[in-house]
Amino acid sequence: MRILFLGDVMGRSGRRAISERLTGLRARLKVDFVIVNGENASGGRGLSAGHAQLLLQSGADCVTLGDHAFDQKDMLAYIDREPRVIRPLNIARDAPGRGYGIFSDQRGRKVLVVQALGQVFMSRPFDDPFSAVDGVLRAHPSGGMVQAAVLDIHAEATSEKMAMGHYCDGRASLVVGTHTHVPTADAQILNRGTAYLSDAGMCGDYDSVIGMEKAEPLRRFLTGMIRDRFTPAEAEATLSGVLVETDDRTGLARSVTPLRDGGRLSQTHPEAG
Repeated sequence: MRILFLGDVMGRSGRRAISERLTGLRARLKVDFVIVNGENASGGRGLSAGHAQLLLQSGADCVTLGDHAFDQKDMLAYIDREPRVIRPLNIARDAPGRGYGIFSDQRGRKVLVVQALGQVFMSRPFDDPFSAVDGVLRAHPSGGMVQAAVLDIHAEATSEKMAMGHYCDGRASLVVGTHTHVPTADAQILNRGTAYLSDAGMCGDYDSVIGMEKAEPLRRFLTGMIRDRFTPAEAEATLSGVLVETDDRTGLARSVTPLRDGGRLSQTHPEAG
C-alpha cells in the first residue's frame, strides 16, 4: 500500500495548495491513502468544520489535529459527526471525537491512523503518549486486523519523537512527527521495519517564521514585546510530507521517501508507483 502523509497545513496558503495540487499529486504518485495534518489550517490556529471539509474534498482520506485541536469552536461538535477527523489520543478523556480510526482504501485494505501529543516542552501537560499508543497498537496488530498503521506524533522534541519511533518499531508502518513545521532529513526504516521521520514539515509558505509573516515574530525576538497578532504568510506553499510503501502481509515499510512539492524549498518527489 502507498500511503502519503502531509504535514501541518498552514493557513490560506496551505489550504490553497492542498485544494489545487493534492488530487494531481495523488494520481501521479499512485497513492492509495492520504493523511493530512490540519492542525493550523484555519488562520494558523486549529481547524474549522468548513476547512476540514475542504481538506477531505480535496483528496485527504483522514485529517489529524494536534494541540490546537479545538481552537476553532465549531470543531467541538463537528468532530463527533465526522469520523475522518482524528484528535490527539492522550488529551482529556471526555474530549469529543476519537484519538484513532480505522479506514479503508479503495481496495478495502484497512489503515489504522493514530495521533498522540508529546509531553516535552509542550505548553500544557498531557497524558503519557507511550502507554496510550501502546494500547491501540496492541489491540490492532498490523498485518492482522489492519494492513497498515500510521502514528502522527505531534510534539516539540525530536528526542521524544525518536523514542516513540523506536517504541513502535515493528508494530507500526509509519511513525511521523508533526508540529514544528520544519521538515527533517532523517527518513529511514528502523530495525524492525517501521518507517520513521522526525517531522514532516508544513504545507505552507516557507518565506516566513514557521508559517507566520516575519515582522511580528522578529519584533518579539528583538524587543521582547508583543504589538500585533501572528498572521499566516500567504505566498505559494510547499507541500511537505512523506510517502511510505508498505507490505500488506506484515504492515511493515518497504520504502520511505520525503516529499516537497512547489513553493521555495528544494523539491523532492518520490517515484510513481
